Amino acid sequence: MSGSLWLKPPSTETPLPAIPRPRREQVPGGPRPGHAGAPAATTDRGPAAPAGSIAARTTGTAPTTGTAPGADRAKAPGPSTAHGVRPAPVVGSPVPAGGPTFVAGHPPPAAGAPVPPHPGPLADDPLDELASRLGGLVAVAVHPDEIAAVLESDGMTDDHIRLTYGRADSFALAEDLYARVERRHPAPEAPPGGAWHTGLAGCLLRGLVFALPGLAYVLAAPLLAGDQGRFGLPGGTVPLLAGAVTGWVWNQALAHRAYTWLGLGDRPAAARTLLLGAPAGALAGTAVALAAAAPGETPAALFAAGQSLYLAAATVLLVLGRERALLGALAPLAGAVPAFRWDLPDPLRAGLLLTALTASVTLAGLVLAPGARRRAAGRGGPPRAASLPYGLFGLGSGLLVLQAGVGGTPVSGAGAVIALTLSMGPAEWLLHRFRGESLTRLRTQSTAREFRRAVTGTLVLCLGGYLAVLVGLTLAVTLAWPGAPWPTGPRLVTLLLVGTVLWLGLLLQAFGAVLSAAAVCLLAAATQALQPAAGPVAAGGAAAVLTVLTCVLLARPTAHRA
Repeated sequence: MSGSLWLKPPSTETPLPAIPRPRREQVPGGPRPGHAGAPAATTDRGPAAPAGSIAARTTGTAPTTGTAPGADRAKAPGPSTAHGVRPAPVVGSPVPAGGPTFVAGHPPPAAGAPVPPHPGPLADDPLDELASRLGGLVAVAVHPDEIAAVLESDGMTDDHIRLTYGRADSFALAEDLYARVERRHPAPEAPPGGAWHTGLAGCLLRGLVFALPGLAYVLAAPLLAGDQGRFGLPGGTVPLLAGAVTGWVWNQALAHRAYTWLGLGDRPAAARTLLLGAPAGALAGTAVALAAAAPGETPAALFAAGQSLYLAAATVLLVLGRERALLGALAPLAGAVPAFRWDLPDPLRAGLLLTALTASVTLAGLVLAPGARRRAAGRGGPPRAASLPYGLFGLGSGLLVLQAGVGGTPVSGAGAVIALTLSMGPAEWLLHRFRGESLTRLRTQSTAREFRRAVTGTLVLCLGGYLAVLVGLTLAVTLAWPGAPWPTGPRLVTLLLVGTVLWLGLLLQAFGAVLSAAAVCLLAAATQALQPAAGPVAAGGAAAVLTVLTCVLLARPTAHRA
C-alpha cells in the first residue's frame, strides 16, 4: 500500500497485530535514547531526519528501546489508540547507529525475523590469490591463451571457474589475469660457445700458419734465380703462380665440402672427403705448374709441385683443427730468418724445405688414417656443385692478393703480400666477433631499426679494426725487411681497398652470400689483369659494391638466425 494509506487510521475497529520492534542493548551507564544528552541517532542511510522535514514525511524510523512491545502505547497515547490501533512510528525518533530502517509504504519485518547485519569489509577477491599463485607464469606469457592452457592443465573446469571466480570460462579468466599482472619477460640466455665464439689466440695462430710458408720463398730464391721470365715477371714466376692459384681454387672448394660434413656431425665423412680430395688437388696443381713452365723453368715447376703438395696437406690439418701440429711442421722454415742477412748454402736451404714439406705431409696422413680404415656410409652428402662458388671466391681473392704484390719493387710487393697473409688471422677473429655481436644484438634489441643501427655500428668497428691491423702489419714488415722502402700513399690506399674487399668478401661468404662475393672479386681481378693502371679504381669499386651488399644483407635480422 502507499505511504499515505499507511499513515491513515483504518475505518474498522479491528485491531492490527502489534509489530515487534528491534531491541537495543543498553550500554551500561550511557544515556537512553530520547533522553536529554543522548546523541543524535543515525541510521544506515545517515543521520536521522528532523521532524517536519521532507525525509520525515516520507521515511520513518522505528524507535528501539529496551521496553516490551506495546509499552510505548501507554506512554504515547494518541488519536489512534482510542480505537485500539497501534500508531505509526514516530518520525524523527532516535535510532541507534547501524539500526534497521523502514521505508514508508513497505511493511516492516515480521515478528521474529532476523535483522540484517550491518555490512562489514568486502571479502578478498579470489582472483588476487590466483594471480599471486600464478604470477611467475602469467608475467612471462605473451598471450592470454598461454595462461588459459596453464589453467586447464591445472584442472580448472569452466564450472569451477564460474563458481569460484565469477568468469565464464578459462579464456575469460586468463584475459583478466593477463591484464592484471605486469609483464616481466626474462632476458634471453646467451647462446652456447661454438664456432662463432672462438678465442683470439687460435685465430692469431692460424694467421701465423698462413704466413709462415712465405719463408719458403726466401729459402728457395737462389734456387729459382734465372733469366727474365714472361710478362715482365722474374723467371719461374708463371708456373709458381699457376700452381698456387690452382691449389687455392681446389682446396677452398674442398675445405667447404669437408666443413659441411663436419657441420652435419660426420667427422669420418669429412676425413674421407679430404682423403680423396687432397691428393687430387696436389696432382692438379702439379700438372698445371708443369704445363705452364717454359724451358729453363724446371726448378720453379718442381718447387710449384712441392707447393701444391703442401697446400693439400695444410688444408687437411687446418680443416680438422690441427693448427698446432702444422705450426710444428713449419718450424724448420724459421731457418730462413738468417737468410735475410747472410747467404746460406744451397744444401741447407733445400734440406729445410724438404723437412718442412715431409713433416706436413706425414702429419696429414696420420690424421686421415682413421678415415681411410672406415667404409663409406653410403649417402651422397651435400651436392658438390654447392662448393663451386667457394672455389671461385678463392680464385678471385687469390688473384687480388697477387696483384697487390705486383708493381713497384719486388720487396715492397712481397711485403704487401706478407702483410695481407698475416692479417688473415686477425680478420678471422674479427669475423667471429662480428657474428657474436650480431647474435647478441638479435637477443637484446626490440625493433628492426635498433638492430639495423647496432649491426651497422658493429660492422664499422670490425672493418676499421681489421684495416688498422693491416696498416700495422704493413709497417712492421717494412721495418723488418732489410732495404724495404716505405709504402707510398697510393699503394697504401690500394692495399687498404684490397683488404676491405677481402674482409667483406669473407664476411659475405660466412653468411652464405658467397656467389655475390666471388663475382665481385673475379670482376675486380679481371679488370686489374686487363688494365693494371686501373687497379685502385677496380679495388675501390669492388669495395663499394661489397659494402652495399653487406649493409643490405646483414641489416636484416633474418640473416643472423642460427
